[in-house]
Amino acid sequence: MKKLLFIVAGILLLTSCHMFHGHKADGKTGATKLVNTLIYEQERKHFKSVKQLTFGGDNAEAYWSFDDKKLVFQARNPRWNVPCDQIFVMEADKPLDSVHMPKMVSTGKGRTTCSYFLPGDTLVLYASTHEGDAACPPEPEKSKDTYVWPIYPTYDIYVADLNGNIVKKLTDEPGYDAEATVSPQGDKIVFTSDRSGDLELYVMDIDGSNVRQLTHDLGYDGGAFFSPDGKQIVFRASRPKTPEEIKKYKDLLAQHLVEPSHMEIFVINTDGTGLRQVTHLGGANWAPFFHPSGKKIIFSSNHKTGTIPFNLYMINVDGTGLEQITYDGVFDAFPMFSYDGKKLVFGSNRNNNGTHDTNLFIAEWKD
Repeated sequence: MKKLLFIVAGILLLTSCHMFHGHKADGKTGATKLVNTLIYEQERKHFKSVKQLTFGGDNAEAYWSFDDKKLVFQARNPRWNVPCDQIFVMEADKPLDSVHMPKMVSTGKGRTTCSYFLPGDTLVLYASTHEGDAACPPEPEKSKDTYVWPIYPTYDIYVADLNGNIVKKLTDEPGYDAEATVSPQGDKIVFTSDRSGDLELYVMDIDGSNVRQLTHDLGYDGGAFFSPDGKQIVFRASRPKTPEEIKKYKDLLAQHLVEPSHMEIFVINTDGTGLRQVTHLGGANWAPFFHPSGKKIIFSSNHKTGTIPFNLYMINVDGTGLEQITYDGVFDAFPMFSYDGKKLVFGSNRNNNGTHDTNLFIAEWKD
């Protein structure tokens, strides 16, 4: 989902379409505090159990197959000799070890992000820069003052089979096309593109035809997912308002960058009507996904601190009933409910033995 190292308050963050991770910091001293646990006591309200699926490297954005048996995800692990993010598929009930690389379904070239299963579970889509350059694209310069995500203009969206063969290219416009996900009904794809000059949401049919622009307001609209009935789309968005904010946003976008420090959760109908803001929390609110009921949204947020930690929260679609779900001291994000509603997969820094590793976890869900 783009990689960038950023230091804030002594904590190392790593982003990828878009992934934050880092050390747990002691609130009094700022020192690293080692906490090894799969589940925190407060999380037992909604989690029956938590199982760790990966053990080492950077693993994120794991999304279920339609039959709930597999996960497609992006990862980078130095032991696999993969220089930047690539797309992998794994069995959801078989945790990986830290050495053996799972099945790669991307080309191994360029940088990839934001994968998702297509209906039938024999094909996946993902965004990749490999046609622009086989090498990893350069990362933005690190800064203590500005936290940015790269918006690589060579990203396009591809469909591949589970042997890694590209069978179709879905986008071929100049600029950034990425962050694609599929409706539960398997008929539509939502994605983010800057083809209009701004980062907006678009919907297309499952074969890439009938592309329609959904959002039109200035700001970064991305990370979108369909509701269970396919009638609504939830997404994260920035909305620069002041002249200074607008100038900064446009200047960064001209450099193919965005600063995601201030984002809120929005919902829009799949036909482009009914846009409304769900959260008004401040900070970075992102990685939203609908609860199986379609009446709530789970998302990641750092609104309590503006930095670390990022935890999962749930809120009603009308913006009421905010509830904290996870309690890791560093980073929890990328939640996706299984199609049967019984499990939640997410990425986390928990139980990482003091490393910067971000791993995948599955929680048995209870309401």
